[in-house]
Amino acid sequence: MSTLAKLWKFVANMSLNFEITSCVRASSKLSSCTQCVDICPVDTIGLVDNIPSFSPSACVECGACVGACPSSAFSLSQYRGVDFFFEFLEQETPIISCKQNVPCLAWFGVEELMALALSKEIVLELGYCKSCEIGKRLYTHIVATIEEANFVLSSFCDKTLKVSFETSDRETQERRNFLSNITLQKALKAKEEFEARIEEEELKSFAIDSTHVAKLKTKTIPLKRQLLLTLLKRVEKPAQYEILPQKEISFISQKYIDERCTNCQICYRICPTGALSSNAKFSLIHFDTLACIKCHLCHDVCEPNAIELQIGFENQEFFEPRKRTLIAFDIRRCNECGNSFTYRGGETICPRCQIEEEESLMLHHNAVHPKHHPLP
Repeated sequence: MSTLAKLWKFVANMSLNFEITSCVRASSKLSSCTQCVDICPVDTIGLVDNIPSFSPSACVECGACVGACPSSAFSLSQYRGVDFFFEFLEQETPIISCKQNVPCLAWFGVEELMALALSKEIVLELGYCKSCEIGKRLYTHIVATIEEANFVLSSFCDKTLKVSFETSDRETQERRNFLSNITLQKALKAKEEFEARIEEEELKSFAIDSTHVAKLKTKTIPLKRQLLLTLLKRVEKPAQYEILPQKEISFISQKYIDERCTNCQICYRICPTGALSSNAKFSLIHFDTLACIKCHLCHDVCEPNAIELQIGFENQEFFEPRKRTLIAFDIRRCNECGNSFTYRGGETICPRCQIEEEESLMLHHNAVHPKHHPLP
């Protein structure tokens, strides 16, 4: 079976999957993440009740949403990133192309491209994008992803991703031969199956139910991040570390928390990967850079906007990771109720008891000094 025929057979059985418990929008309605919606080249992904939804019949299965999603909520059936990585390592060819081994180059995120480059020489074929309607729409994104991966790689090693803008005549001829062998009978059967699929799956929407609650509380680092971190351990430490502009990096971040923080605990309770955490007394907030997927969820839920991104990203974190304490609090026991609270000076009384005390004083004052209203 030819390369293209294998690809067609593979794509014909491929479909887009969505794991709602991995989506950051499922964790909070305050989430501003719309990366899957923004990247979809055919606008089939939208938001229904704050959750991504899509029409399978309209999906072109390019995988762009898979590459863009920070938490790996999207995936293509029969096409797992980690599986592709190890299968590709066993192959002699350095070429990655939409006509050979992937549905579209947009399927890759920055982390996957970095992992591939650290493993072997890679040549990404962009020549087919010129003749592909979907490729044309995703071309700018694909190039930006490759440039970002090379930018980060160049800060600590000499391995980079190579790009080819040429196309293979053999593949072009193979495609023509393949298309000429499609009989009218097969085409009609495919059309019937396609129409049936439209009727059955016009819109695939998702909702959170009781079975999802436990999974939503589970802190999970995406496999693509775990793969990259594993490969970074094999890279020799650079002689000198660099600080990269934060705005140039889309998949990881470093943060700080200012004095506006109220220690409400929402940020680390809702963080999908556990990048933000606390201790048993809830007296501080830790941050693990390597676990951060830059989903922006902690910023979205922070009411006083106390969480900020550092201007620069220190690539030292890739080789000498450390858990940083972003802020610490003075935790004391309330003199009234005995519960622990974040002390900010003055009387040792928690905010809840303070409110109750103020309400009691107000009620007592109104009882002693009732307001007199004239009789009607």
